[in-house]
Amino acid sequence: MTAITPETIRAHGLSAEEFVRIRQLLGRDPNLVELGIFSVMWSEHCSYKSTRAHLRRLPVTGPQVIQGPGENAGVVDIGDGDAVVFKMESHNHPSFIEPYQGAATGVGGIMRDVFTMGARPVAMMNALRFGAPDHPKTRHLVAGVVAGIGGYGNCMGVPTVGGEVNFHPSNNGNILVNAMCVGLARRDRIFKSAAEGAGNPVVYVGSKTGRDGIHGATMASAEFNADSEEKRPTVQVGDPFTEKLLLEACLELMATDAIIAIQDMGAAGLTSSSAEMAGKGGAGIDLDLDRVPQRESGMSAYEMLLSESQERMLIVLKPGREAGAEVIFRKWELDFAVIGMTTDSGRMVVRHKGELVADIPVHALADEAPVYRRPFTARPPASGEIVPAGTADIESVLLQMLGCPDLCSRRWIWQQYDYSVMTDTVQRPGGDAAVLRVNGANKAIAITTDVTPRYCRADPFEGAKQAVAEAWRNLTAVGARPLAVTDNLNFGNPERPETMGEIIRAIDGIAEACRALSFPVVSGNCSLYNETNGEPILPTPAIGGVGLIDDLAQMATIAFKRTGDVLILIGATHGHLGQSLYLREIEHREEGAAPPVDLMVEKRNGDFVRELIRSGRTDTVHDISDGGLLIAVAEMAMAGGMGAELTPGKDATIPILFGEDQARYVVAVAASKAEAVLADATSAGIPALVLGRAGGGALVVQDVLSIPVERLRAAHESWFPAFMSDETRTLLPARDIV
Repeated sequence: MTAITPETIRAHGLSAEEFVRIRQLLGRDPNLVELGIFSVMWSEHCSYKSTRAHLRRLPVTGPQVIQGPGENAGVVDIGDGDAVVFKMESHNHPSFIEPYQGAATGVGGIMRDVFTMGARPVAMMNALRFGAPDHPKTRHLVAGVVAGIGGYGNCMGVPTVGGEVNFHPSNNGNILVNAMCVGLARRDRIFKSAAEGAGNPVVYVGSKTGRDGIHGATMASAEFNADSEEKRPTVQVGDPFTEKLLLEACLELMATDAIIAIQDMGAAGLTSSSAEMAGKGGAGIDLDLDRVPQRESGMSAYEMLLSESQERMLIVLKPGREAGAEVIFRKWELDFAVIGMTTDSGRMVVRHKGELVADIPVHALADEAPVYRRPFTARPPASGEIVPAGTADIESVLLQMLGCPDLCSRRWIWQQYDYSVMTDTVQRPGGDAAVLRVNGANKAIAITTDVTPRYCRADPFEGAKQAVAEAWRNLTAVGARPLAVTDNLNFGNPERPETMGEIIRAIDGIAEACRALSFPVVSGNCSLYNETNGEPILPTPAIGGVGLIDDLAQMATIAFKRTGDVLILIGATHGHLGQSLYLREIEHREEGAAPPVDLMVEKRNGDFVRELIRSGRTDTVHDISDGGLLIAVAEMAMAGGMGAELTPGKDATIPILFGEDQARYVVAVAASKAEAVLADATSAGIPALVLGRAGGGALVVQDVLSIPVERLRAAHESWFPAFMSDETRTLLPARDIV
């Protein structure tokens, strides 16, 4: 028997105090297998021990919510007996170590979370954050991550319809790869993971178990250092073709009444799936590892329990239904094995080669993981109004910003994704939100991901509020009624008081915004320890939002459509330059206060814009975010291949044109409707003013600039193809290039 030494305990990511608690719960010393089980179940990645106490402050209910946090994914009602199932999760550390497989298995894992609930995945999004473009690893990481996302999603036949891609030096040693999956299900056919009752067969289905991904959850709960490359064996290897078979087999079985509970074998693999199912059902579970399908010889109990091999599920069936279920999975050429039974013992009992290798109270794994209220320092928010350093040429500023890494076209990326497979994609990548038709209906769901990390660094509370508000605006801008969010909280080491302060303030900001906007959190993920050699990422609480368009005839896009349409600015402009992209890209400063977010103003302005779309008075809307007003108008012009003439007069200043004040939209309305729209805005107490008119082949700002739309497009489209030149792609193995 392997001796449990202090070094062994530390190598498993456990503290001395946590080990003492394990001994108390067991009434004895754990063996090595049991120590491994505790190490993954009590890891930050699985137990949320630093955040659980604070996440309880998030609003998680609403009339539209069918399932909130606590299951594999959240579920909301969209009427007609239909439900949307969605969640966002991270695969940050694996993607930095092995970008192709890290990103690919992140996509596969989040898809399994969704179809485990009984939903067919219909869309993927991703929020990607890389280091500085000139960092020697950045191009390699971009190429591998994008190829991994495309390779897995395309093979699964699920469209990848949008997302975010940003660059910042804080991500040089720790990129962020957040994947969001959305699925559709019938609201009366939602499957959960609580393994209730005793004497029910526990069935393993999918791929065989190998040695890949062992201690992946523990690795994801530690910061990086100079030895991070040595963690490559903890990265899982995915097979999308097997996952496609698993998806179809699971959905076929779900069409019967054979399932009591079902759970993806994700982080911590067989250990977490079995313990969590038993814990939620108030049951025990007895496993025989000799029955586990294995693709490698001589695997130990420790390896089988902690492996994170992909494309595997654990199912609890009704007694007597094994044979029928096996027929389904064998038809789809997948492994099927009854590996255990639920019990009334309340214990997780594991046997291997006739020996008892683990005997642990389920509550010790599911309920007794430590909950820490770590010391925190609430750093004062950045402050100060920003004044431009001097006069600048508006034309050169506009072209430089349109072509900068954070604003340039992402076409190079999304053309590698199949964004139209399944033929229900109504709005492709590049707009405010993706829109997908609900198959067989005239309604649609809208999807977006949003966060501005530089705002969150300046003020985690306001920055997190802004992330929620921007997701709400992006859904509104296409005409969708915002329903609910999923979050992915990416932060550094929570054991550092300043980082813990950022986490707490961000959670409070999300909670306040979601309450004010009736936009509950129904699922999510915490990814901590995102730092390398003590250097953390910018705080990045990513928000994934989902909304509903009741009638596809009442939808807006960002593209200018008709010559002569009047452009109206909705919302007040003060010229806020603090933490703006203008300041960073043109003046090379990251300073000042983050833009304040008035949630009541956001709601009032957004409700007004949504009603304009619903009533048919506009079909052209764009929210104003990164880069400010002039960037938004330029994006509308490029999307429509049509120019515009703006007449701002003396207000054509850097702060007015490039400031990032919140709660604003540009809408285009027919000239005959403009006066009535302005009058309605005034009656509602909403600032609204005429910017100019759409038309022509150039973007004109009176007395300031006149640029052909094609010249805007050339600046906007050129950066990514130049950055990701052919020499970059040679960094990938041929098998990794899609």
